[in-house]
Amino acid sequence: MSNPPLASFNWQDPLLLDDQLTGEERMVRDSARAYCEEKLFTRVKEANRHEIFHREIMNEMGAQGMLGLTLPETYGCAGLSYVCYGLVAREVERIDSGYRSAMSVQSSLVMHPIHAYGTDTQRETYLPKLASGEWVGCFGLTEPDHGSDPGAMKTRAKKVDGGYILNGAKMWITNAPISDLAIVWAKTDDDVIRGFIVERGFRGFETPKIEGKFSLRASITGEISLQDVFVPDENLLPNVRGLAGPFGCLNRARYGIAWGAMGAAEFCWHAARQYTLDRTQFGRPLAANQLVQKKLADMQTEITLGLQGCLQLGRLFDEGKAAPAAISLMKRNNCGKALDIARVARDMHGGNGVSDEYHVIRHVMNLEAVNTYEGTHDIHALILGREQTGIQAFF
Repeated sequence: MSNPPLASFNWQDPLLLDDQLTGEERMVRDSARAYCEEKLFTRVKEANRHEIFHREIMNEMGAQGMLGLTLPETYGCAGLSYVCYGLVAREVERIDSGYRSAMSVQSSLVMHPIHAYGTDTQRETYLPKLASGEWVGCFGLTEPDHGSDPGAMKTRAKKVDGGYILNGAKMWITNAPISDLAIVWAKTDDDVIRGFIVERGFRGFETPKIEGKFSLRASITGEISLQDVFVPDENLLPNVRGLAGPFGCLNRARYGIAWGAMGAAEFCWHAARQYTLDRTQFGRPLAANQLVQKKLADMQTEITLGLQGCLQLGRLFDEGKAAPAAISLMKRNNCGKALDIARVARDMHGGNGVSDEYHVIRHVMNLEAVNTYEGTHDIHALILGREQTGIQAFF
């Protein structure tokens, strides 16, 4: 009697994530991967070197159905699942975190609030233009003095006849310098946070570019300056009040980030594996050393587990069961682990690791920001601690 055959091991996909996807999900992923490799990877080195974001990328993503991917087809969107959204984010960030940032801001932070909190007229007016990439949006929450504590924002919306007058400033705003509209969060006279659609042509609305970033250089980032900006009543998002508004957006973006960070980590892992196989020192490949193989095994393990967590979280999202703290758990874990993987991969490349010809250093720099934005690593730890103990530890 012979022993039963052992299942083969796929080193790139140890727990067979691919087999857990539907045919549609694989098709969406493969289409996104083809676009990213053909159109984004060929641009990214020079874009990162010179701090250039090619505006036409938004039109290309729109044509691919990648913007507002989960929203209804009625508005020119794809009407796909959150798992599909995550798979696309993974492919985009495999190329560059900045490109995924541009996509996720448009989708989760601009289109989602218009769809979820807006009127039918607002949805019909803005969503088709945003879905196609004809218009670009940005999300104004973070302020110069208020990052992790958005409830302390200083931006104000004073009620006047026919609308509101907005005054304040926002900082570190992805897409701001090229945006046609901004979703701006401000406190009204009753000290309640409300959301406003601020269009490019409104007088007193300015979006200067932030220069000199050493992270997300292929994504354009700016400030928002609001000086007596009149916003008509019809541009108020009527269906949400308080921090529930921006946090509902951020939860969706954080979910996409959890997937995207794993895409960046995968690139670094595969690059380190190939480099250490090809690079010969002391008469044999670097990959022949136990220390190198241990590092590769650690990368493989963390990425495999992180992707399984993402997939389950996506399934929960599609079932309406994704708790905000569960999103914090995956965002925190995957961003932290991706940054660790990128740093180790950089080291495994030796001196070549600091050259952008090998791309890994770009991912390292990007992931420094990804680990911080949309809830820092430590803020998400406090969210999880509060859920476990019932004790607020933020202050």
